[in-house]
Amino acid sequence: MRVYAGDRSRRTRQQLTDVAVVVWAALWLWLADVVRRATLGLAAPGHEIEAAGVRLASELRDAGRSLGDLPLVGDQAGAPFDGAGRAADRMAAAGSSQVQAVEHLALWLAVAVAAVPILVVLAVYLPRRWRFVREATAGQRLVESSADLELFALRAMAHQPMHRLARVSADPVGAWRSGDAAAVRSLALLELRDAGLVPPERVVAGDAG
Repeated sequence: MRVYAGDRSRRTRQQLTDVAVVVWAALWLWLADVVRRATLGLAAPGHEIEAAGVRLASELRDAGRSLGDLPLVGDQAGAPFDGAGRAADRMAAAGSSQVQAVEHLALWLAVAVAAVPILVVLAVYLPRRWRFVREATAGQRLVESSADLELFALRAMAHQPMHRLARVSADPVGAWRSGDAAAVRSLALLELRDAGLVPPERVVAGDAG
């Protein structure tokens, strides 16, 4: 699989772009974590309410058990403390619910902060990157299998801009049809290099000659 172009300058640009995308994603993930931590700070009152409720319920039940040991009036004296303990349990549960709500809010805020900018960039970047990898890999197989240069010359006439074709020949189609070896080689090199492929040594040598 050919991931990067054969041309050094284009390969460097591709690598820098890959690094930039990774840095972009890491930056937004870091910002999302900052937002998540800041939002979790809102859960502090809920933690305090939950802890106070648990502590109060425990103390009230202890007091109720102590009064329950009294002769004659123990059960009646301890009943209000048991009721108060259940109320403290509800207070602790309310604090716990508040904490859970804040945790869910922190999670979804973090997801929203990170997902939107990262997905926008990936939606543009990944399809273009995948197209290059797919086309370059398929093209490199043709190059390695010593495919006829006329195939790449023909693609050049279909894909390359007119001003590039004009630099090869005043009549590139006619030159291709007549089998002009120099024109076919130059057209093939245009397409190979534009596709990010490494030209075969025989093509480069012919071009230099």
